Amino acid sequence: MATTPWLLLLCLAAAASSGALQARAQPDNKGFISIDCGFPGTTSYIDSTTELSYAPDAAFTDTGSSHNISVEYMKPQLLLSKRYHDLRSFPDGTRNCYTLRSLVPGLKYLLRATFFYGNYDGLDRIPIFDLHIGVNFWRVVNITNMGYALQLEALVVVPDDFVQVCLINTGAGTPFISGLDLRPLKKTMYPQVTATQGLVLMTRLNFGPRDDSTFVRYPDDPYDRIWTPWINTKIWTVISTKKRVQSIDNDVFEAPTAVMQTAIRPRDVTKNIEFSWDPEPQPNDPSPGYIAIMHFSELQILPINAVRQFYVNLNSELWYPSGFTPTYLYIGATYNNLPSRHNRYNVSINATSNSTLPPIINGVEIFSVISTTNLSTYSQDVSAIMAIKTKYQVQKNWMGDPCIPKTMAWERLTCGYEVTTPHRIKAVDLSVTGLSGDITSSFINLKALQYLNLSNNKLTGSIPDALSQLPSLTIIDLSGNQLSGSIPPGLLKRVQDGSLNFRYENNPNICASDNSCQSAPKRNNKLAIYIVVPLLVVVVMVSLAIVIFFLVRRRQQGEAST
Repeated sequence: MATTPWLLLLCLAAAASSGALQARAQPDNKGFISIDCGFPGTTSYIDSTTELSYAPDAAFTDTGSSHNISVEYMKPQLLLSKRYHDLRSFPDGTRNCYTLRSLVPGLKYLLRATFFYGNYDGLDRIPIFDLHIGVNFWRVVNITNMGYALQLEALVVVPDDFVQVCLINTGAGTPFISGLDLRPLKKTMYPQVTATQGLVLMTRLNFGPRDDSTFVRYPDDPYDRIWTPWINTKIWTVISTKKRVQSIDNDVFEAPTAVMQTAIRPRDVTKNIEFSWDPEPQPNDPSPGYIAIMHFSELQILPINAVRQFYVNLNSELWYPSGFTPTYLYIGATYNNLPSRHNRYNVSINATSNSTLPPIINGVEIFSVISTTNLSTYSQDVSAIMAIKTKYQVQKNWMGDPCIPKTMAWERLTCGYEVTTPHRIKAVDLSVTGLSGDITSSFINLKALQYLNLSNNKLTGSIPDALSQLPSLTIIDLSGNQLSGSIPPGLLKRVQDGSLNFRYENNPNICASDNSCQSAPKRNNKLAIYIVVPLLVVVVMVSLAIVIFFLVRRRQQGEAST
């Protein structure tokens, strides 16, 4: 008995550890998820720059292996963030995924994946692989320098209460990842992001910061967008203010004040502001379309009769239909809603004939467009089969979407592929896979299931009657397990009406009806009752007869004495 408190403390500690791990798999109070991939243990840490909490990735994926980068890339002079010191690589399987849960269906999210090779494997060979958001292509991960940290960012609508980020092995080396972030956005932000279209960040620039190492992100940007500094004092003059730059009503981009407080203008006031970029073809989109968002705010109180007005041109054609006049200490923007497709993009911002001042610009965001139209598996089916995977610790290729793409569909599943609606799981065959424990209720959520085979495992407990409520189910095979109890009436009824083929042989403790399930101890108890009750009656009757005998005899003796 003296050891009981220690056992109790051990159980509580284990429960607390499990609960803490699960808690870290959820968004924080800002809706953020920040993952340090490959970080050991179960304890989060606080980043000194952003003061955001970064969690290990054990609660988000169950495959891959953790590694540290080579010592030569951990040198202090490289100023490498802590999350780049380790990574997770995936040498096995074609597709390996992270699952981010407890999201708001239909909300827009920023997803950011980071990669730092750092010669972690000693091969001096940087891999190339694909990155997917669910079943939709995101980007080819192609790092040009093993000491270079690559960040990929996408803005997408998440249709379900979870999203999966998957690394796809394309045969050019082992996929790996250093970090993964998720940040919620308002539904009104970035109207170019829809249920069928996402945006992939090419660049996000902050013009005119104090120095070229000043990156603006959380908490200055509440959505933790990362704004890269761009300064060229040879051709640009910096304009800045310490006053707050405010958003306009119905602001759909909400550029942070820290970015909008600085701007550039041409050093030579007769010149234009110019920048350009080339398209970055992807395997599934050789000519990607681009969305550009340019942010402007007037930071100076202009003299009387002074005018700052300018045109924004793309490839010598007007980007904005008329001259743009930035408002003092208010955020404004010019942007396109439909993607633009060109062989090269040359942006020129030039003063109008009415302007007495040169043009300015505070910031810019440039995105390529990706399609998010690929149909995924029905979300309730996905949640159910993922719960089944967790329950039985299935160690097959059960990663990512169960049905799509067909070349990566989960083993032991059969899917029905629809044209205009989400795909459904039609059959689950987990026979001879070492399953143990009871039959999970998650099978009941596979509403399109037609065939279920759990035979020749080590399943125990009773058979759920709710299985009879699966409308499309025609075959259940539970034979060769250790199940017990009677066959539920709902299943019996469907067997009798011919709508279900049910196999349950080689389960020694299963009985076909309640009557045949009566155990020997219970029959003995009833027999004991049957014996005891008559015996008690006899005893009472004999006792009553003796009492009556003595009463009669005493009365007779009294009459004789008189």
